[in-house]
Amino acid sequence: MNKNYIAVISQELSLKETQVKNTVELLDEGSTIPFISRYRKELTGSLDEVKVSSIRDRISQLRELDKRRDAIIESVKEQGKLNDELHAKFLKAQTLTALEDLYLPYKPKKRTRAIIAKEKGLEPLARIILEQKGIDPAKEAVKYLDKEKKVETIEEALQGARDIIAEWINEDAQVRTKLRKLFLERASLKSKLVKNKEEEGSKFKDYFEFEELAKNSPSHRVLATRRGEKEGFLMLRVLPPEEEALQILSESYVRGKRDDSVQVAVATVDSYKRLLSPSLETEYRLELKQKADKDAIDIFAKNLKQLLLASPMGPKRVMALDPGLRTGSKIVCLNEQGKLLDNTTVYLLDEDRHDEAGEKITELCKKYKIEVIAVGNGTGSRETETFLKKIKALKGINIIMVSETGASVYSASEVAREEFPDHDVTVRGAVSIGRRLMDPLAELVKIDPKSIGVGQYQHDVDQKLLKNSLDDVVVSCVNMVGVEINTSSKELLTYVSGLGPARAKAIIEYRNKNGKFKTREDILKVSGLGPKAIEQAIGFLRIYDSPNPLDASAVHIERYDIVNKMAEDLKCKIEELVQNDVLIKKINLQSYVSADLGLPTLTDIKNELLKPGRDPREPFHIFSFKEGIERMEDLSEGMILPGVVTNITAFGCFVDVGVHQDGLIHISKLSDKFVKDPNDIVKVHQRVEVTVLEIDIKRRRVSLALNKILK
Repeated sequence: MNKNYIAVISQELSLKETQVKNTVELLDEGSTIPFISRYRKELTGSLDEVKVSSIRDRISQLRELDKRRDAIIESVKEQGKLNDELHAKFLKAQTLTALEDLYLPYKPKKRTRAIIAKEKGLEPLARIILEQKGIDPAKEAVKYLDKEKKVETIEEALQGARDIIAEWINEDAQVRTKLRKLFLERASLKSKLVKNKEEEGSKFKDYFEFEELAKNSPSHRVLATRRGEKEGFLMLRVLPPEEEALQILSESYVRGKRDDSVQVAVATVDSYKRLLSPSLETEYRLELKQKADKDAIDIFAKNLKQLLLASPMGPKRVMALDPGLRTGSKIVCLNEQGKLLDNTTVYLLDEDRHDEAGEKITELCKKYKIEVIAVGNGTGSRETETFLKKIKALKGINIIMVSETGASVYSASEVAREEFPDHDVTVRGAVSIGRRLMDPLAELVKIDPKSIGVGQYQHDVDQKLLKNSLDDVVVSCVNMVGVEINTSSKELLTYVSGLGPARAKAIIEYRNKNGKFKTREDILKVSGLGPKAIEQAIGFLRIYDSPNPLDASAVHIERYDIVNKMAEDLKCKIEELVQNDVLIKKINLQSYVSADLGLPTLTDIKNELLKPGRDPREPFHIFSFKEGIERMEDLSEGMILPGVVTNITAFGCFVDVGVHQDGLIHISKLSDKFVKDPNDIVKVHQRVEVTVLEIDIKRRRVSLALNKILK
């Protein structure tokens, strides 16, 4: 392990070097982030998942930097141009940008104007001119005229010399650093409408004639202008004031006003316009894109976490309806475990078939003892809700709107086909709606996180970075909640620390062949689960009806002996100790501290004994939209409505008020005070009260203001 890495990361993240070193070693051994943050607190100093993730990402970056450094040094060495001074500079470079700047003069390149000029023997002329000792460039150029080399005029010779000087300036690491700083501080992001594209590109209207300081551009504006450019509606530039850039070059290279200095001045202008400006603009645009990507992905990740950890209603007998106009509404009935009991289609949005639909729904509710009805929130959802509430036989059965975003993606997926090979996509979609009411996490893990509908410009950001970030979120949420090994799907088990698809499949196959896992000890019998995988996973796997109550908790099996010792010292059985406040308060944690077991883990064990396997998610609260408000046309300015936050962006949040068109609360309308991040005020799935500010039916836009968060 490179000790310098540890020092760098320690300083950047304000951590002790031992924390970083131990965390990196655990990661290199194959430990997962949830496992490290939960079960190795003594080694890491109780680092949370965010810090462990930061260490993982930074060590990866530094190792990639070293790979590039080694490749560059080898390249320069092969050219025979590597000396001790240059080698030391390469080793000292702390960033990829600094490394690439040093490498630029030695980087293999196509035949540039400077290379052609050097081939014509004009490099000595360029050096003499650049020295600016007061020589007459024209007289000096005469010496380099050569018909064979196609240098037939003084101007051709001087032009070649200027081309060489321009390239030298372009390859000057110090100059590039100064200009890079200018781009960072003074570059403007400017967008203009492409001629004759006004009507087609109307969605980019805000950017037809737009300019702002690039460093102040929020992620959504950077990504929006880039999308407009990509789709051919906008022209986009990111440049600092040219005169300031040229001033930097002049101060760095031009010494005086004599004829040779005039030649250098011309070369600096050419170098900036032809080489430096395009290169640094591309680089800075990429930097802006990367920052915008990170911000957008961070927002997406926060939203996804809130959505995955939404309150579960828990095991209920559920009827789920996916409303449909032309093809009817698909109905499914599920038992407490989400197993499909029945399915049919009714035409409850067709007035001529109301009675028939009502009778069928009533019949199914009685037959399967339905406790709650889940209605997908797509087209016809409010009309469906109104219809159901008029059926007297359903009195006492809660009717709850459920987001159906991503249900269609699930219904057409391989996972859904495997689960329901004999049913079509409409049945599968309705099942997904019902199951996500019971347990959003267990159902949403079956859907590609990008399709869940809580992102911002998710198709424009770095897809690899997005996938890695969202996968981290899913893994974190699944392991935070814990997984019941006897009832969980393969998809849910896949995200358990240390498992993955192959091992999840092996668990399902073992369960199908041998029946339920009776204790955690049984998990050791699964073929394909080695000691490392079991170590990583077993603490997150629950068996709620095990004879050992610890199997339903987050206490790791490697610490069962400690709990046994606690029970022994208290002269009781483990079953008597668990959830016994009086006995648990008598435990003196300090007496169980050892070389590898400290107070952080012991405190976790004590908390688990009090509430084994406690679900960290909030209790479920039933929510209803305002009756009579079903379409945008039902809204009026000043109206106060209940709603549910469906998505959070950098510029505000979207709220479903029950009219099939989410309204926007702009960041300025979230509070009377300045709000930097909407996530500081609201959360996805949070119930809120809002005021309608503006309705634009033509553009399908509703503007809202936040009144308060509903309990």
